[in-house]
Amino acid sequence: MIRRQLALAAVGLALAAPAFAQTSYPTKPIRLIVPFPPGGGTDILSRLVAQKLTEATKWTVVPDNRAGAGGTIGIAEAAKAMPTGYDLVMGQKDNMVVAPWLYKNVGYDPTKDLVAVAHVAFTPILIVTSASNPRFRTLGDVVTAARAQPDIITYGSPGNGTTIHLAGEIFKNAAGIQIRHVPYKGSNPAMMDVLAGNVDLMVSSVPSAMGQIKAGKLRPLAVTSARRSTSLPDVPTLAELGYKDVDVSTWYGLFAPAGTPAPVVAQLNREVNKLMAAPEMRNAIHDQGAEPLSMTTDAFGALVKTDYVKWKDIVKASGATIE
Repeated sequence: MIRRQLALAAVGLALAAPAFAQTSYPTKPIRLIVPFPPGGGTDILSRLVAQKLTEATKWTVVPDNRAGAGGTIGIAEAAKAMPTGYDLVMGQKDNMVVAPWLYKNVGYDPTKDLVAVAHVAFTPILIVTSASNPRFRTLGDVVTAARAQPDIITYGSPGNGTTIHLAGEIFKNAAGIQIRHVPYKGSNPAMMDVLAGNVDLMVSSVPSAMGQIKAGKLRPLAVTSARRSTSLPDVPTLAELGYKDVDVSTWYGLFAPAGTPAPVVAQLNREVNKLMAAPEMRNAIHDQGAEPLSMTTDAFGALVKTDYVKWKDIVKASGATIE
């Protein structure tokens, strides 16, 4: 009888453990690492998620910008954090599946050192110029000028090793032109220089550029995705302009250190997906030029692994490397 009671008690404790973990978490603020400076697309989406998640759950979610090296510094910091659920990071295709093939050592393996928590959004990538630039009214103007004067036209990006940087290189190779890459530490400083005329073009996520496009200060020339952006339906794709093999977009999502308790990951996924289903949140993300998209943790994890393998060949074909 005593053995039977002990066995039943053990089963009860095992069944109660996940529920306890879910109801007792969180008991303190959650840090959301933003691996880029303030003002860029990743920062905008991260702060939106942190704010709305705090409002919806009454948790305290605090953004913490840890910029540098194309976002890899912030990702590496998250990968080395204690797996308690109190350190998350807003990762994206750039630093999760592209940078590991570009850098000699990013300090983490995205398939082993981090766990996918919740997919947030995806976005096309844009090629833009200053609205006051009289030379480049269309992308065709850029190609014509670059062929006449190779390696003179410049384009800014949020950093070496980002998907955005690679999108610029892929376009350059597809068009058979030489334009010079100027890397910045985030989208915002690159944006300031293209607006000031210090660089000719910028390759950018839609969220990073959307505010300046709406203000009439940036002129979008093309998107690098297979389909047009629903936020910028009048902007042609590179495929429509004759570059059939160019299809580059990026995604954003929350990650936690590997070993974070499964009940905590599941709870975070449920709350973020619930948030993403709210019309107010979807509209807010769409207003920033991104496309909201929820996934299960398994589906998101599978996407990361698939893209990780896929981008190995893309990076190799581009010839890009970073010391």
